[in-house]
Amino acid sequence: MSIAENVRRVKAAIQAHQTGDDVTMIAVTKSVDPDVALALYEEGIRDFGENRPDSLLEKVNAMPEDARFHFIGTLQTRKVRQIIDKVTAIHSLDRLSLAEEINKRADRVIDCFVQVNISGEASKHGLEKEEVLPFIENCIQYPHIRVIGLMTMAPLTENDTIIRQTFHELRLLRDDIKRRDLPHAPCTELSMGMSNDFNIAIEEGASFVRIGTILVQ
Repeated sequence: MSIAENVRRVKAAIQAHQTGDDVTMIAVTKSVDPDVALALYEEGIRDFGENRPDSLLEKVNAMPEDARFHFIGTLQTRKVRQIIDKVTAIHSLDRLSLAEEINKRADRVIDCFVQVNISGEASKHGLEKEEVLPFIENCIQYPHIRVIGLMTMAPLTENDTIIRQTFHELRLLRDDIKRRDLPHAPCTELSMGMSNDFNIAIEEGASFVRIGTILVQ
């Protein structure tokens, strides 16, 4: 299929599964050249996900000014200064040292998702569930950080029940934090779901899905 057909197919699937507010599709362009990202832009996509500073900067320089960039990978503290003025949101806040560096380098409030390792897999980054609320409460000391939501990745499995449970648990955790009405952490958003499981993520309340392979294959 062409990129145009891929985009239409994914947009139709998102629309079919969402039941409430609009879902933002982030096109994950970390493994493609800028010309592919531009082709996605021409199909109406404005949100792009990158997991390496060098690749993000390459795309920023190649794309129109209204393209929005989301940092979706593990962010090394020493790399924050390279991307901090280029990103719409950071989806991988997972430690106070990173929060401190973001706060230090930013000249505006940065929207962040706290990364949660709901599945408890050793191979995944992120905070354990019980660590999330204390971490978010500690973020009040960093005025340039706004925790707008939580992010997770489901286990790599074909078992839809396990995938759904992962996303459901993140939604419950988000709801608990949202109810606390923390000024620095509205926590209204959920960043979850990728090419192989975004339909389940949307059904469980995702507001941002990160779609890569099925857009550009």
